[in-house]
Amino acid sequence: QSTATLQTPQPFPEGEGDEIDGEPNIPDGGDPAVWAAFSNNFRRVQSVLDRNRALIQQVNENHQSKIHENMVKNVSLIQEINGNITKVVSLYSDLTADFSGAVHKQRAAGEARNDSSEEQNK
Repeated sequence: QSTATLQTPQPFPEGEGDEIDGEPNIPDGGDPAVWAAFSNNFRRVQSVLDRNRALIQQVNENHQSKIHENMVKNVSLIQEINGNITKVVSLYSDLTADFSGAVHKQRAAGEARNDSSEEQNK
């Protein structure tokens, strides 16, 4: 029997990934809420991918053991892996929509500033 246990991995160690000296790492002109949403989404994706890595390792161990009960467990493990892949696709879809919306918002704000500047120069 396999003795490996599955643990839910932590997405990032505290303080890594999206902060510098405790402050969000936001490019000039960036919306802090947008960057926080991106960071949160990436953390969620990484967490699901880490979970899949652990599940795949367990499936491999179960397969190598050639023990019937472990092989049967692989069915549910593989189903969870497939469900997690669907989650990752959904999270990336959300990320794409958020990014597109942020770009459009940034462009609109830039155009509004340009229009205002042109009006003042007349």
